[in-house]
Amino acid sequence: MAIQASDIEALIRAGFPDAKITVMGDDGQHFAAEVVDASFKGMSRVAQQRAVNATVKSAIDSGQLHALALTTKAPD
Repeated sequence: MAIQASDIEALIRAGFPDAKITVMGDDGQHFAAEVVDASFKGMSRVAQQRAVNATVKSAIDSGQLHALALTTKAPD
């Protein structure tokens, strides 16, 4: 069962409702996402990415999502 970029965005949006989120990918399993959110201010990049990974954990655990490359940052 393939997952769509819009599904990944919805999962991330549930955890980061005010974020600017861009999800790219088209093979149904491998995606890249950029998440820009004010809550990341003062957090390490690892902490930011762990927070985003937590929002997509269900898709990873179910096997729908195989890989998600992340770029995270606080707004300028």
